Amino acid sequence: MQRLLMIAGSVLLAMTAQASAEGDPTKGEKVFRKCGACHAVGENAKNKVGPQLNGIVGAPWGRIEGYKYSNNLVELSDGKVWDEETLAIYLTKPKDLIPKGKMAFAGLRKEEERADVIAYLAQFKDDGTTE
Repeated sequence: MQRLLMIAGSVLLAMTAQASAEGDPTKGEKVFRKCGACHAVGENAKNKVGPQLNGIVGAPWGRIEGYKYSNNLVELSDGKVWDEETLAIYLTKPKDLIPKGKMAFAGLRKEEERADVIAYLAQFKDDGTTE
């Protein structure tokens, strides 16, 4: 019985992880409006209070030239990449991942919103194009 419960729990966990990785970019564009005061994406994106986020999914931490990252992000960045899992952790509560980082945003509480924003950001290549 215990083994059956473990298997069922593993299946449920796998289904949840798969669902969270499949966000809706259209919904993510709407959620990204919360981020737009500090960040930009697209062909003419520029750094604002935060760095522009073109090509962020799969990119190394602290990669945008000309943007002054927090010392804490730089110290923690060695070999780290903004993959979907790391972005989900960061978007939940940025200070949990980079405690002394510059990001003042409290985070996105809803898992679906985080998945949607990540799907939206994943569309943008380094040059800001989506195709």
